[in-house]
Amino acid sequence: MAFCSKCGAQLNAGSSFCAACGTPVAEPGVAQPGVSAIPAPAVTSGSGLSNNGAGALCYLFGIITGIIFLVIEPYKNNRFVRFHAFQSIFFWLACCVFWILWSQIIVGMFLTGSGLGALGLFGLTFSLIRLAMFACWIFLMYKAYNNEEFKLPVIGDLAAKQAGA
Repeated sequence: MAFCSKCGAQLNAGSSFCAACGTPVAEPGVAQPGVSAIPAPAVTSGSGLSNNGAGALCYLFGIITGIIFLVIEPYKNNRFVRFHAFQSIFFWLACCVFWILWSQIIVGMFLTGSGLGALGLFGLTFSLIRLAMFACWIFLMYKAYNNEEFKLPVIGDLAAKQAGA
């Protein structure tokens, strides 16, 4: 099992570049100047937090932790963590926009005197949608913790583009 000498990511067999940071990989038995023969650990030296742990924590407080992991030093250069940070930000922005629009519909129905039955149905629907958002949030943290880049339909492509994929 080989590891990148720059970022510590596991290398795919036969690859000549690191998939995480793009650093050229030395062929076995060929020494390169400045490249260590000892693989770098997967955990960053300063924080003690692995990349998959940082990716999962990007989702913890939504936009706030997404921005934090885009700014702090060891993780702002890691494409995996950047992807999850951007996806977290975009996911929570989409949830907030949906909540605002849905609330405007409910207020509009209330002010126009629509039936209470319709308001109850919209309230129940909103509760189910919030439950789905919560389940998606937990699922995204689970996937990030398992070193997977699960892309949400539209948001995932935007996040991958912003992360530099």
